[in-house]
Amino acid sequence: MNVLNNLKIGTRLTLVLSCVLLALLAVAASGLWGLSSISGTTQRALSQDVKLAEHAAEIQTLILLARRFEKDTFINIADATRRDDYVKRWQANRAKMSSALADVSKLDLPREDAEAVVGMGQHFAGYVNGFEAVVEAIKRGDISTTQAANTEIGKSKGAVQGMESTSEKINERAMLRAHGVSAIVAGMQTRATTLQLVFAGLAVALAVGLCWAVTRSITVPLDQAVKVAETVAKGDLSSRIGTTSKDEIGQLLAALGRMNDSLVGIVGQVRNASDSIATGSAEIATGNADLSQRTEEQASNLQQTAASMEQLTVTVKNNADTARQATQLASSAASVAAQGGEVVGQVVSTMQDISHSSKKIADIIGVIDGIAFQTNILALNAAVEAARAGEQGRGFAVVAAEVRSLAQRSAQAAKEIKNLIGESVGKVEAGTRLVDDAGRTMGDIVAQVQKVSDLIGEISSASGEQTMGIGQISDAVTQLDQVTQQNAALVEESAAAAESLKHQAASLAQTVSVFKL
Repeated sequence: MNVLNNLKIGTRLTLVLSCVLLALLAVAASGLWGLSSISGTTQRALSQDVKLAEHAAEIQTLILLARRFEKDTFINIADATRRDDYVKRWQANRAKMSSALADVSKLDLPREDAEAVVGMGQHFAGYVNGFEAVVEAIKRGDISTTQAANTEIGKSKGAVQGMESTSEKINERAMLRAHGVSAIVAGMQTRATTLQLVFAGLAVALAVGLCWAVTRSITVPLDQAVKVAETVAKGDLSSRIGTTSKDEIGQLLAALGRMNDSLVGIVGQVRNASDSIATGSAEIATGNADLSQRTEEQASNLQQTAASMEQLTVTVKNNADTARQATQLASSAASVAAQGGEVVGQVVSTMQDISHSSKKIADIIGVIDGIAFQTNILALNAAVEAARAGEQGRGFAVVAAEVRSLAQRSAQAAKEIKNLIGESVGKVEAGTRLVDDAGRTMGDIVAQVQKVSDLIGEISSASGEQTMGIGQISDAVTQLDQVTQQNAALVEESAAAAESLKHQAASLAQTVSVFKL
């Protein structure tokens, strides 16, 4: 930015335009480079792969024509004239085939395609030898039927199929490479487009950055000059104008700075004289104004105090009435809380009885469980004795087994009942503890409500005494308000005289107060 400030404005604008033109040239050059690369790749593809595909398609067509002329020759085997005509057509087609193979061999082919072309030439030579041998045999009379000719040429079927498959593969590979070239061209086009966009973005960024820098280098000093002129127009001479640029705007700011310094000296001398005159008269006017203001504020405060005392009297009376009502409500609440405490005590007693009964039931279940256990042991002993008695004790063993089963079911049922009773006892104990807590809480509530009732009674008594005291204070404040208003009237008359002197002294100071040094 400092470098730009030292240049003339015309030079800055020329610099920006030159940089933008260079950026546009870079964008155009990148576009031409991309088009050149795409054109070269496309031409290489057209000169090799497309020509190879065309020759492969031509060879396939010539193979089909050769097979057609072959079939026509064998069909007309008995008609020598027509047969010789088709043989001549076949020979003309063979010449075209040889020329096409020679053209393909001249191309700059990949190794795989070059080997395939050589192999196709070998297959073609084998097919030619086979067909010519059949034609010679027909002319000699060794072969006289179409079927025999087809059978003989079938020996060269492998060569024909080799030519067809090889030409198809060459054509497929050429087309694949052509499609690959299309993909490469598309990629190159994408890269060229991206490169152009990058250069265009850089060009735009460069242009925007330079425009912003040059604009700032021009507008910022101009804004500073405008602000200085506006400040001086408003009478503010306190600003200091500094510049480091050497262009036209820097020269303008330097001239404004010299003008501002001259005005500061002139206005400073005038202000010092007017301030000395205004100081004495302002002190007198200020003292009277402060006294008048304080007197008025005191009178206003006394009026507000009197009004507040009246409101306070009404509020205290209302508080006394409310306190009496609260005392009655607190007494009622204490009575209700006491009744609630008695009810909770009864609930506690009932829960304790339930707990004792549950424990007794648990003990009884324990006895039943013990009886079932002993019965089970006796039944087990009886079963042992019955087993010893053999056949005579079989019936007794059955009875002992049933008794043992019954004892086990009784023990199981007693255990389940015991578990249920245990859970019930636990819940009853928990409920008893909660009810005990509730009883203690109700007792605390009764005590607190009684304390609140006593405090409200004391508040009611104190509110009555406050009402009497506030009435006496209100009368005293009213008398003080009347005296203060009389004093305020006298102070206002004195302040008016001092204010007149102040305005006359301030008129001179106001003339030069517009300027700020």
